Amino acid sequence: MSDIDYEAEYNNRARVPEHPAVMAGWVKDAAAWREKHPPRVLRYGSGERHRIDLFAGNSDGPIVVFIHGGYWQALDASSFSHCARGLNAHGISVAVPTYDLCPAVTVADIITQMRMASRELARLGHPLVVSGHSAGGHLAACMLATDWTAFDAALPKHTVSAAYAISGLFDLPPLLGTSINKAVGLDAVSARAASPLFWTPPAHGSLDAVVGGNESAEYFRQSKTIVEVWGRGIAARFGTVAGANHFTAIAPLADPGSPMVLRLKELARG
Repeated sequence: MSDIDYEAEYNNRARVPEHPAVMAGWVKDAAAWREKHPPRVLRYGSGERHRIDLFAGNSDGPIVVFIHGGYWQALDASSFSHCARGLNAHGISVAVPTYDLCPAVTVADIITQMRMASRELARLGHPLVVSGHSAGGHLAACMLATDWTAFDAALPKHTVSAAYAISGLFDLPPLLGTSINKAVGLDAVSARAASPLFWTPPAHGSLDAVVGGNESAEYFRQSKTIVEVWGRGIAARFGTVAGANHFTAIAPLADPGSPMVLRLKELARG
């Protein structure tokens, strides 16, 4: 048995006691950006949460998607509108989808929902760069590794051109014995099946996996491992956000001049 304390490694709210103030800041900043830059709302399904906030830019290039985190059991897109600000300043469109949450649905269901959202965005005629934070980083990797023509024969093979995962989760079995899994409800089979680390790696595109410099060793392992495995076949790189914890790691998305935004701009411009 492992001697790693997975609860301590993955319970980010316990690791970062000041997280309520950070999350309150998200809500405030997101509301301010929506007021200044109202999104177009798209629907990808019939459910109340099956919506995408599209913050349009003035470029005809790829759309950057940002998938929120919350361990598949919390939050929605309304707390993350400001994550479009940095890229919008460069004229790049940003889409922020919402999805149903565990335990009402499974992680596998959420993966399917994000594929449905990606299909809806692809119908606008642009390739996608999919980014995401925490559980959203997991979902971003899943989108890059999806066989899009098998999902929908009408979609281009390269619907997703790149993934940019911030503090992502790619190897889910370590969560099984933690408090996080109470709502998520994974077992050994479903955890492995929902782990993109164990999927057939993507054969095209690129992966960036970054973590906050102050995050747990397990978060570092998660990102370094998928970069190592997927990097055997595609361009993949690991990076850190200096001085950031799990919650502040996404702060650079709101800054047009941050290395994170400039890298996403590079990916969106091809």
